[in-house]
Amino acid sequence: MRMVARFTLMLTLVLAGEIVFGLPFHTARFYRPTMLEAFGFTNTQLGDVFAVYGAFAMLAYFPGGALADRFSARSLLALSLVATAAGGLYMATYPGETGMAVLYGYWGITTILLFWSALIRATREWGGDNAQGAAFGILEGGRGIVAALIGTAGVAVLAMNMPDDPSAVTNEERQAAFRSVITMYSLGALGAAALVWFLIPPSKLAVDPGRRLFRDSFAVLRRPLVWAQAAIIVCAYCGFKGLDNYALYAVQVLGMNEVDGARLAAYAAYIRPFAAVLAGVLADRWSAGRTIGLIFGALAVSYLPLAKLHPEGNAVFVIYANVFVSMFAVFSMRGVYFALLGENGVPAHLTGAVAGAVSFVGYTPEIFFGPVTGRILDANPGAVGHQNYFLFLAVVMAAGVVCVAWLLRLQRRDVVNWPAAPAAAPAK
Repeated sequence: MRMVARFTLMLTLVLAGEIVFGLPFHTARFYRPTMLEAFGFTNTQLGDVFAVYGAFAMLAYFPGGALADRFSARSLLALSLVATAAGGLYMATYPGETGMAVLYGYWGITTILLFWSALIRATREWGGDNAQGAAFGILEGGRGIVAALIGTAGVAVLAMNMPDDPSAVTNEERQAAFRSVITMYSLGALGAAALVWFLIPPSKLAVDPGRRLFRDSFAVLRRPLVWAQAAIIVCAYCGFKGLDNYALYAVQVLGMNEVDGARLAAYAAYIRPFAAVLAGVLADRWSAGRTIGLIFGALAVSYLPLAKLHPEGNAVFVIYANVFVSMFAVFSMRGVYFALLGENGVPAHLTGAVAGAVSFVGYTPEIFFGPVTGRILDANPGAVGHQNYFLFLAVVMAAGVVCVAWLLRLQRRDVVNWPAAPAAAPAK
């Protein structure tokens, strides 16, 4: 019975943990060429919209960590999913750039303030003392399965509502087809909210209600290990954000149509569960920090051929091979970088505070990555722009190797005195 409850809990966390990001992220990752045309955006404009999301998300990570240590994960996750789904109704009206910027700022609050640190805390508690790598690997791998399935379903919905020849589609037809995809993701978020409410038990957090809400959040910022982990996440998340342009690369460089480009991005998501779980197991048996360093090195190497080669002759096979390798490596790293919480000796009562603090810094690519890479792509449209884009990613991954070396040095040298656990709340 206990095993069934644990399985159900993790399955619900996995489902909610991916669907909540479907509207703001899947729509741009899997269907980017279609989204750009439907909204009439350039890469730069869409990047600037994502920068608004990133700014609001960055402000939300810090208080979100404090909320996760104070309130029930069930309540926070369910409210987040409902609020995020409501934003899909507005997105389906095709607002202009200003309206989309407002919407993405709103999503920065709903998906992060209420959701992210609560998800990290619930996952860490599920993993216990000896299976942190496995817990986060399962979360990321499971989210990959959900992303792949819902992405595949979305591609089917898009194809079903497009004309037989996608190259002959009018923008009115494109907008109607993409609106169906938006509706599908909105309904999925509402369904996940219901599952969260009924399947996740309310948390019993023994926290003194008189304790200052942000006391621990500010205290953990004084720990160098927190900053080292945050720097690693900055580099790793740039790699993950890098996947957003793969569908566009498939259309503009590899010569695919919009539907086939979306299909490539959706099918690639099936790599995610295998990569994340494998990395999680390796992190538990070896070291999360060393595993991440190895992945950073592999990514830096895999991006270089993409930055140099044109899809001609045998080079096509090299390009596809490195696209696969880079996807596998990015998904692997996503599965383990929060396992560093255990490796860094973070006490359980500070999980939300540290997760919020490292996320506050670590997810700043939400602010700068889209505007920077959008300008890289628009400055040299076509193959040259994408080559410069992959060169930029290779440099960031090399910086990640340096950040891992810094973290490992701190782990060997530092003895961290974390803030003491709060007093238990009086029994009622």
